[in-house]
Amino acid sequence: MSEFMPPDSSAVPAAPASTPRFRPSAVDPIRLDSIGDALGVPVPGSSADVAVTGISLNSRTVEPGDLYVALPGATRHGADFVAQAVEAGAVAVLTDDAGARLLALSADTPVPVLIVPHPRNVVGPLSAAIYGSADGAAGGLTLFGVTGTNGKTTTTYFINSLLRALGTEAGLIGTIEILAGAEPIPSLLTTPESTEVHGLLALMRERGLRAAAMEVSSHAISFQRVDGVMFDVAGFTNLTQDHLDLHHTMDGYFATKADLFTASRARKAVVTVDDEWGLRLAASAGIPVTTLSTDGRTPADWTVATTEPRGLGTAFTLAGTAGATLRLHTGLPGSFNVANAALATLMVLSSGVEPAALQQALDTADPFTVAVPGRMQLIGTRPAAVVDFAHNTDALARALEAVRPAEADSRLIVVFGATGQRDQGKRPAMGAVAARLADTVIITDDDPHDEDAAAIRADVLAGAADARERESLPCSILEVFPRDEAIRRAVELARPQDSILVAGRGHEVWQEVKGVNLALDDRVELRNALTARGFNVLQDDRIES
Repeated sequence: MSEFMPPDSSAVPAAPASTPRFRPSAVDPIRLDSIGDALGVPVPGSSADVAVTGISLNSRTVEPGDLYVALPGATRHGADFVAQAVEAGAVAVLTDDAGARLLALSADTPVPVLIVPHPRNVVGPLSAAIYGSADGAAGGLTLFGVTGTNGKTTTTYFINSLLRALGTEAGLIGTIEILAGAEPIPSLLTTPESTEVHGLLALMRERGLRAAAMEVSSHAISFQRVDGVMFDVAGFTNLTQDHLDLHHTMDGYFATKADLFTASRARKAVVTVDDEWGLRLAASAGIPVTTLSTDGRTPADWTVATTEPRGLGTAFTLAGTAGATLRLHTGLPGSFNVANAALATLMVLSSGVEPAALQQALDTADPFTVAVPGRMQLIGTRPAAVVDFAHNTDALARALEAVRPAEADSRLIVVFGATGQRDQGKRPAMGAVAARLADTVIITDDDPHDEDAAAIRADVLAGAADARERESLPCSILEVFPRDEAIRRAVELARPQDSILVAGRGHEVWQEVKGVNLALDDRVELRNALTARGFNVLQDDRIES
């Protein structure tokens, strides 16, 4: 899944015809002159009473009554698509000077055009005004925003599950899917464009939902996808190397994440302080912060005090500095899922839920055993076969540690690669981590995009081979491609007592190679390979064969 789609109208893909609308069915019209007044832009008197009932950055998703925002794109300007937008029902256009010049060179535009120097800066607040979603709490919708390098998806699923256990109908906006009621909507980006975010929040409110949890990536903040959204509680998981092709340095990456924890974006925060970045964020946030330590090394408002294995998961206690305690359990493996469950719990607690009600929901509903597609998703048990989204060094290390088999003569086999046209510096580091923590390392392709797949594999292989030589590691290292063949090889090598981790793509069902999307679902390939060898697999209706 690409987080690197340029933030412009011409680059946003059209939604499939079957995709539900990302907006409410009814919107109170806003007069164009009131929009012009808010932007400080004059509107001709004859256009003053034009009624605006929606907003879109994409000419292919315009609906009648929309304000079409024409932004500069990677190769084309959104102004090139004004004719299509008007044909679809756009009643006005908002663009910049470059877009206005393009429109002046074309045929007369039959709808009013508003011109502002930087239209991207006003899209979020304008979407909030049109859909009436500027303040979720005022509309009865409590908003939770989760950011960090790893754990965002699972934490939002945990929040959503805990809210349901409390009897609160809640929505979800994230990497895997969008939930605005009973019907899931496949997600194209970790966080949709700001026009869609505000439309979704209004849709949730229209459908009677009372809360929503949202993944907030650094790209969403950089590309202004959450502008105009006020979160009731913002949560921070961790910060490890990733996305440096966009942010260049870890300090730049941190600064982008930290922008979520300001008074213009959130009211309260829960920050995990297990790393230096969490400590720094807790000290610098411009809003009230509750701190969480999951390893007990750092003083915090809440600490994971005791842990006890229970099945594949963990039972544990959260201890507060004021003497309060909460008993929790997650059925998902790994210490990182303890951290995700603890963060989700404290975010819901910070929203105003009473501790007694929270404990009752935790005891009766077991909300943190909810399956999260492609996140430590168990496909088979002997051998233990897991698919996970781990696609950076820290996440890969945590996933490998979580699935390490306990039997003395067992082995851990990992299949993974690295994504093309992304942070190249993490590739050798990922190879080294796999060599240290796995017995058999199978390096293959992830999503090469337009980069040479063999060159990507070579970077990862170099890191693995170097670590094996320098540290005298006993692992075997294989290069196998394409990816489905690598998964079959892992299963061929596995014995019932072994564990297999297929990492990097998680829930994704398409592999992008030289601009072509190839159907590939790690869960399907792993299940088919296990079945072919006579191993039992777990059935999951969400995995399409």
